[in-house]
Amino acid sequence: MRRAGWLVVVLVLATSVGTLVPADDGGLSRDSLGWEDGYRYDDPVSVTVADGLNESERAAVTARAMARVERIRGLEFREPVDVQVRSRADYLASRNGTGNETHGAWNNQVWEALFLVGDDRDVGEVLSGTVGASVVGYYEPGSGNVVLVSDSETPTVSRGTLVHELVHALQDQHFGLADRPVTQDAQLARNGVVEGEANRIQGLYQQRCGRTWSCVDPAAGASGGGSGDRTLDRGVFLVIYHPYAAGPDFVEAIASRGGSDALDDLYDDFPPSTEGIIHPERYPEEQPVNVTVPDRSSEEWERFDHDPVADTVGEASIYAMVVDNGLGDPPAGRYSYEHPVSDGWAGDSVVPYRAGDRRGYVWELAWDSDRDADEFVTAYRDLLAQHGAESLGDGRYRIPDASPFGGGYRVTQEGATVRIVNGPSVAALDEIHDP
Repeated sequence: MRRAGWLVVVLVLATSVGTLVPADDGGLSRDSLGWEDGYRYDDPVSVTVADGLNESERAAVTARAMARVERIRGLEFREPVDVQVRSRADYLASRNGTGNETHGAWNNQVWEALFLVGDDRDVGEVLSGTVGASVVGYYEPGSGNVVLVSDSETPTVSRGTLVHELVHALQDQHFGLADRPVTQDAQLARNGVVEGEANRIQGLYQQRCGRTWSCVDPAAGASGGGSGDRTLDRGVFLVIYHPYAAGPDFVEAIASRGGSDALDDLYDDFPPSTEGIIHPERYPEEQPVNVTVPDRSSEEWERFDHDPVADTVGEASIYAMVVDNGLGDPPAGRYSYEHPVSDGWAGDSVVPYRAGDRRGYVWELAWDSDRDADEFVTAYRDLLAQHGAESLGDGRYRIPDASPFGGGYRVTQEGATVRIVNGPSVAALDEIHDP
């Protein structure tokens, strides 16, 4: 995934709500949980939402929301949080930089291996467009700033967006959010905790509104999710949406086991893979296998000068590949992230290669059993066929060059291990990875 300038963003969320984290309802002082910047969690605020919120109104709404987040999570904000407003045009312009060309070319091969972004598109642009089409706010780790993306200088604050981003500020103050893993799978797993807890607390907050709390409601249409001139890619969105969809249930499962202390512990040792987020009943006993790919390339072909040299895409991204390419409907719905083809994942490694302006990759996958590997290979062959692949025997295939996924493919299986080699031609396969 795009690693430069990592931000925690709010997309169009499907909120999952669980049990409340207990909080003391006794008397409050100005330095206790549930009191921020002169506002108690149950104090009224006087604002007019119809014409948007000016700076002082925004400060009042923010202070009370912070007090309420404290009450739910049981952690005190250590520092003030500045809520700023940024125009959508400015936000989108900031995401359209050139970035690192080596990383971009390397990352393109990773997403091409997933059959989600072909060689006719750039992954950075697709990610930028997909996020830009849906983001309504974000938190900048280390800065203490929550930014609302709006087309008005006096935006009507979406309650859910504000609460979600304030949770990220609280997480950052207590646990730190600046560091991030280097592989796609580990990033998604980490975000499953970070976004999952924020989404969960957002749901618990909304649950109390109208019941035990008086809440400021956004005006009609105020929380709209983005700009109509941006393109949302369904397959890419399915990957980046994983933390928001699967994360809350994972966080709820951990909270039910050990309460707030167990949640705190997650930030010291994040789950290493999306498998744990998708299947909390397997976590932490079932850990991913470390897959390494030996370099068997010719002198002409080389690995990218990139750290890391390989990426791990993980179960969530393989699920997105399967579902977006129509390889069978998921039993529990599109955003369940559980599918028979991806369920037996144990580990993987994608190593991009290049020879001048030619590209290729080796993708090795470990599965829990031979049967799981069989299911994946069967689905992958169907995927190749969907893209017009011709079978040439000995596990070799060729997709016509007119396709954005055109080129040669070699698919081999040894027990529970599957290896896929891709190159610009069938002849290049042995040069990229000598069998």
